[in-house]
Amino acid sequence: MRRLVLVLALFAGLVAIRCEAAVPVYGYRVVATYPHSADSYTEGFFYLDGMFYEGTGLTGHSALMAIDPQTGQVNQRHDLPAQYFGEGIVDWGPNLYEWTWTSHVCFVFDRFSLRPVRQFTYSGEGWGMTRTAKEIITSDGSATLRFRDPDTFKETRHIVVKDGVTEIALLNELEYIKGEIYANVWHSDRIARISPKTGAVLGWIDLTGLLPEDKKVSSEAVLNGIAYDKQHDRLFVTGKQWPEIFEIKLVPEGK
Repeated sequence: MRRLVLVLALFAGLVAIRCEAAVPVYGYRVVATYPHSADSYTEGFFYLDGMFYEGTGLTGHSALMAIDPQTGQVNQRHDLPAQYFGEGIVDWGPNLYEWTWTSHVCFVFDRFSLRPVRQFTYSGEGWGMTRTAKEIITSDGSATLRFRDPDTFKETRHIVVKDGVTEIALLNELEYIKGEIYANVWHSDRIARISPKTGAVLGWIDLTGLLPEDKKVSSEAVLNGIAYDKQHDRLFVTGKQWPEIFEIKLVPEGK
């Protein structure tokens, strides 16, 4: 019920957005595609040292994986205990974090072995995660993004994301790119580009039509997964149970 209410709020917000002074909207050009398992209910996603790291959800099916981009082969995998619904992931130093939807547990793993190291607890729901050089940034399905101390996982500050005066809820998977926070908006084909200082939406990326409808296994096979290769300036996106990962270039609307 909670998620249904949030979806209705999202639709109302998107209508309001169109009525306000528009921020820039970008389309896309597909540069390349990479294999992605349609069994993976993507909740967390990033690129590091030539590998895709992915955290998957669904109770009893949640895992943390290191994946070869070219082949889609899973080189390393750690399954969460069956009672947990995995959510966002992030790297911090030699470790990887994966937190959970409603269990209030964040697991910490050694990045090279995926061996559990420790865990944190927190209040509220866990959705997406990313990081700056100093902080971890998290979403919880609302319009609020929280900044956390990586050593304690305690909140240090937060921002409320708005396009003009309209709050943008259902913020989900996150990526920090060139000083901006990119955020999937759940059950939307749009990614918000957000100021980490003010929460203002600086632009939108419209990915409508990226994956044809006949390739989606269900109504929950939505856009959710943003990764960035800083070294080669490459942007990747995927979705829950999508059969492909797309490398894209942004194109100003109308070009």
